[in-house]
Amino acid sequence: MGTMSELSGLEWRKSSHSGGGNDCVEVAFTPDGTAVRDSKNPDAGALRLPAAQWEALLTAARTGRLDRH
Repeated sequence: MGTMSELSGLEWRKSSHSGGGNDCVEVAFTPDGTAVRDSKNPDAGALRLPAAQWEALLTAARTGRLDRH
């Protein structure tokens, strides 16, 4: 998890598919990977993923391995 001071200078982005609501995750790219946080509770901190783990997560999502059945 990232502390608030570590995360304060990051540029957070939501997916263009979020519909403008506050019910998605936000991501920010860091020098060593990606930070992910809940858009409904951004002050709760963020999960920080090294670049390789972020790429693995994206690959799993794109190939349907994260689909719920």
